[in-house]
Parts: sequence; C-alpha cells; structure tokens
Amino acid sequence: MPLPAWMVSTIAVGVTGVFLARVDYTMFFMKFFRDLSRSKARARLHGNKYALIPVMLGIEEPIKIQDDIDAENRMTVTREQLEEMDGYDGAPLYLSIKGRVYDVSAGAKFYGEGKEYHDWIGKDASRSFGMGCRGGLDRMGRECLSESLEGLNEKELKEIDRWVELYETHDKYTFVGYLVDDPVVEILESVGFDGGETEEDTEVVAETLEETGSEMETEQIES
Repeated sequence: MPLPAWMVSTIAVGVTGVFLARVDYTMFFMKFFRDLSRSKARARLHGNKYALIPVMLGIEEPIKIQDDIDAENRMTVTREQLEEMDGYDGAPLYLSIKGRVYDVSAGAKFYGEGKEYHDWIGKDASRSFGMGCRGGLDRMGRECLSESLEGLNEKELKEIDRWVELYETHDKYTFVGYLVDDPVVEILESVGFDGGETEEDTEVVAETLEETGSEMETEQIES
C-alpha cells in the first residue's frame, strides 16, 4: 500500500533535517576544537591565560600573521607540488589557506585518508574554511573546495583568518611556504602554447624557457 503524499513529504523533510544536522554538528565540533587549540596557543605564545573565554565566544582580538618582507627569502610551493603532498605513498600532508602552505602531517588522524579534514589536503580550499562546507557547491552555487574568496562576507572572511591562526600558531603544524603558479606553466600560457604548435613555435618556447632559467640562475648567484 503506497504511503500518503503528506507522509512521504514529512519523512523526506525529517531525513533532510537529520542530514543537515549531522553536517552542522560535525563542523561545530571542528570549529570547537580549532578554537580550543587557538586559545591554548595564545596562552603559550603570548602569556594570555584568559584567552579561552573570548576565543570560544568569538570576541577575541585578531592576531596578525607576520609575512616575510623580503620576497627573495620566501619559500614557495607550486600547485602541482601541493597536489602531490596528499599523504599517499609516504608523502606528507600539506594544505593551503589564503596562499599559505602548511605541513599538517602530525595531525594524520584528522587529515589522513578517510578522515574528516582530508578534503582540505593537497589544495588551497580557503573558501571551504570560510563557508563551513567541505565539498560540493556552497550557498552561492560555487565550488566549495576553492581558493576563491569572491562573494564571502565579513564573518566568513574572519572564519578563514581563525583557521590561519590555528595553523600558524599550532605547536605541531609547520609553515612550509607560499603557494605559487608553476613558472613553466605560466610561460607556456603567456606564449599561447597548447601542444598543437609548429616546430618554429616550439623553438620559441624552448628559447623562452632557457632565458628564464638563465635569469633565475643569475638571481640565485647574486643573492
């Protein structure tokens, strides 16, 4: 005997509610332990033994992350290199947020394969950190696991900064460097190389790469 339409609708709404509650519940605890760790770091690094309450209430003063001023001393990680740091075959666990790359291998029980935070590994998923989603499309219909901050409001941007603080001040996670585009890919794109070029075009690309390599070697010698 088929169920009445009203009953089907009620069940569907109930199941959806349980699913959404589960997702929010998981994210709630992710943020809870994040803020607990942040408060401990503030007490450890800045001697603020009363950091717990304002941090947990979300009324804490932001901590400014000190960027390297000298660009020549900045370590960099290309997007291709970041993708390879996914924890498989002995590789470390790297993630990026706001272009800052961190080694979170010490947190393998959270970031390893099949764990809650693994979706953030091997990529810059800044948008996800801000919006509290971990896959699929966000509330604006855009890819959640993306580095784009377009359309995020002040509250969501603040959430991203809180995650940055966690990774920056954590006693087991390490700042690796800044996320950059692969210079070779940039060169190929700048000359319009797509694999279907003539031999003459290929020679031009080769010369460009050679010149770029020589310039990089010269800069290294001078520094």
